Amino acid sequence: QVQLVESGGGWAQFGGSLTLSCVVSGRTLGPYTVAWFRQTPGNERHFVAAITTSGEITSYTNSVKGRFTISRDAAKNTVHLQMNSLKTEDTAVYYCAADLDRYYRGRAPAYYDVWGQGTQVTVSS
Repeated sequence: QVQLVESGGGWAQFGGSLTLSCVVSGRTLGPYTVAWFRQTPGNERHFVAAITTSGEITSYTNSVKGRFTISRDAAKNTVHLQMNSLKTEDTAVYYCAADLDRYYRGRAPAYYDVWGQGTQVTVSS
């Protein structure tokens, strides 16, 4: 059974940086996609970024392009989200998710089969 464990959330000042990490365990075969979503109280989860395990496909929501970078460390089964130039509107609970389909299907939360527990990111002005 696939499990995702996030780490790296916390507090940052406006313009600062944080790096989130997602360790994937239990998955040994086949390509898949790992994505980050974020959610604020009373709102739906929104797509932030995704990467395929081949590393060939990366995708970002427009609001984070040029500021966030998603990457993977295949040897450690870990996906990182480097967040730079943080804004107060980046404040949210960030979730790591895995779509176990072998092809990249997109950004809809419904495509993602497994979710982590979430990690809080707070950006202050």
